[in-house]
Amino acid sequence: MKFHGREVFDLAIAWLALGVAFALFFDSFLGINLRTALLTGDPNTLLSPAILQVFGLSMLTAGVGFLFHELAHKLVAQRFGQVAAFRADYGMLFLAVASAFAGFLFAAPGAVYHRGRITKRQNGLIALAGPVTNLLLAVGFAALALVAPGFLGAVGVFGVGINLLLAGFNMLPFGPLDGRTVLSWSKTVFAITFVVSAGSAVFVLFRFGFGL
Repeated sequence: MKFHGREVFDLAIAWLALGVAFALFFDSFLGINLRTALLTGDPNTLLSPAILQVFGLSMLTAGVGFLFHELAHKLVAQRFGQVAAFRADYGMLFLAVASAFAGFLFAAPGAVYHRGRITKRQNGLIALAGPVTNLLLAVGFAALALVAPGFLGAVGVFGVGINLLLAGFNMLPFGPLDGRTVLSWSKTVFAITFVVSAGSAVFVLFRFGFGL
């Protein structure tokens, strides 16, 4: 996989910003008081074990889900001979953190942009790669949740929920989301993937109270 220019920097910043945003989101029902710690800037509070665990939980679940989603787009695009690179949207990253402070979360950290000659099928497969990767990650996190105790078990549980939500959200057939591109290529592939991903996401929302 080839990386270009400031792409690695953009990926790192997006991962870190999403880690903070989802940690704030998790804090709303874990009750760690991360918002207060960030506002006061007290290093003893910010470096407390509870807050470090929440931040680590966020980076290893939402952060990993985002990173592998984007890398899947890039990998498939490059396999089809495309020039592909991730570009962070710094305004949207700021909005993600700000919205998390306000008690809800809207995250659109950026996207993989690619160029070159391509067929509709290839473009659909590039879009499909992201949500499918999140579904596969959810299976891996589920296995971790079943066998690991303590913090790793929590990573597994949250990893399942977050990745199913990411898959379901990105398969919506609207705007720049992956679902619209997949639908324009194949209604059958879209229908199957949408039912699996969106159905799983709805189940998570109602059963466990996760939300974006």
